[in-house]
Amino acid sequence: MASISDTYLQLADGNKIPQEGFGTYKVTDPSEMETAIQTAYDTGYRLFDTAQMYNNEEMIGSALRSLNVARDKYFVTTKIAESNQGFQPAIDSLKDSLKRLGMDYVDLILVHWPVHNKFFDTWRAFEELKKEGLTRSIGVSNYTMAHLELLKTQANEMPVLDQIELTPQMQQAPMRRFGQENGIVMQAWAPLARGQMMDNPVLKEIAANHDKTVAQVILRWQLQVGNSFIPKSVHVARIKQNADIFDFELTADEMKKIATLDHYKRVSQEPELVYENDKQYPHHFKN
Repeated sequence: MASISDTYLQLADGNKIPQEGFGTYKVTDPSEMETAIQTAYDTGYRLFDTAQMYNNEEMIGSALRSLNVARDKYFVTTKIAESNQGFQPAIDSLKDSLKRLGMDYVDLILVHWPVHNKFFDTWRAFEELKKEGLTRSIGVSNYTMAHLELLKTQANEMPVLDQIELTPQMQQAPMRRFGQENGIVMQAWAPLARGQMMDNPVLKEIAANHDKTVAQVILRWQLQVGNSFIPKSVHVARIKQNADIFDFELTADEMKKIATLDHYKRVSQEPELVYENDKQYPHHFKN
């Protein structure tokens, strides 16, 4: 039987990425981080996702070193913040991130959000950082189809991954198709919709059918549609539970039922408005 530690997706540059990883957004307590990373690794997680914006790169680097395993046994992603975009700033800021992480390289860097005034310069920096060996792969986050099409006009190498909002209430089927057609893996951040779907009757019924939780059903859906995904939790039981999705399968009928839950409902920012404003805008999400 497959498990979290041996289920990978192929990237267009020849590298591979674990399909399910561990998110660290809002984890800012060092002891909490250490326990979470140790539990996640012991459970089988091999992908650990951070960002400059999270202010926890130093903590995650320390926690990963505490595992006492070889660097090539895990995959690390970080993201360049909007304020660090541009050619030289992106290069300098990744070097700063590597110092905080205590690493010679990351496996993947992402542009955290698209901003129009540094759009092409930042990507040029990413291509350079890959040539220098400071990152193995380069990708983006929160890019729409239009942003990717625009990038294609000047990029020498296209992103291998786009980390976007992907949930049963925001399924982004056109983006997933675009990714498949263009060799870009779609990765879901906040894959559980920040808890907004836990009381959904359709998901509750499917969960009961499999003796699983709603969260496990959502993550199994992510797995079966082919997304990469990075659930986050600091609770030991939930970290283990989020990985325990390989011993059941959603039926074709259940997948059709989940498809009806797509309401284009975001829990966070609208990428085009971030692109236009060159920064994240004041945003209050409603349940």
